[in-house]
Amino acid sequence: MAANHEFKPLPFDPAKLDGLSETLIKSHWENNYGGSVKALNTVKQRLAALLDDDDTPAFVYNDLKREHLMRTGSVVLHELYFGNLGGNGKPDTAFVKWVSEAFGSANTWEKEFKRMGAGLGGGSGWVTLGYNMHSGLLENYWQGDHLHAPSATLPILVLDMYEHSYQIDYGAKATAYLDAFFKNIHWETVTKRLDNAVKLRSLWLAGNTR
Repeated sequence: MAANHEFKPLPFDPAKLDGLSETLIKSHWENNYGGSVKALNTVKQRLAALLDDDDTPAFVYNDLKREHLMRTGSVVLHELYFGNLGGNGKPDTAFVKWVSEAFGSANTWEKEFKRMGAGLGGGSGWVTLGYNMHSGLLENYWQGDHLHAPSATLPILVLDMYEHSYQIDYGAKATAYLDAFFKNIHWETVTKRLDNAVKLRSLWLAGNTR
């Protein structure tokens, strides 16, 4: 349990994004993501040390387990968020086909995704396009924090709507940040995630058949 989580480098040059400054990205990566990695490692070390301490009350241990859940969510979502940045913002035909089948059209999908992001502006949370392994549905999901995510769902496209993800560049203009985010999506990564999720679903279903 105490094994350290490795700090992952950005998979793109932060100076080359369109509409998202190098200062913003580096601050987000170093302070918010980096802080979560350090906190996660600290929490895991404390949990490991307390596990064999029979005098530690269960509620105290569970307080740390809640922190463990939150920090894990933050680390994973941040890595997925940075992982789907660094592209030219032009979705490939495979992705357009998938979301068109799921939402009626790519424009309908994008409209809902952006509307959800705008609704989180000035607050905190995430918008995730997720593929549900149980239902086989590709849907947009609202996440108010790092703790809660849709069950049996693999994140395909992740958008950070905490203010730290845009305030340096856009202040309170969350919708301007949304437009910039879409200009920089690395669609090859997004499409690969979705393709892999669809392939994995048969294994998921096989493991849940009785």
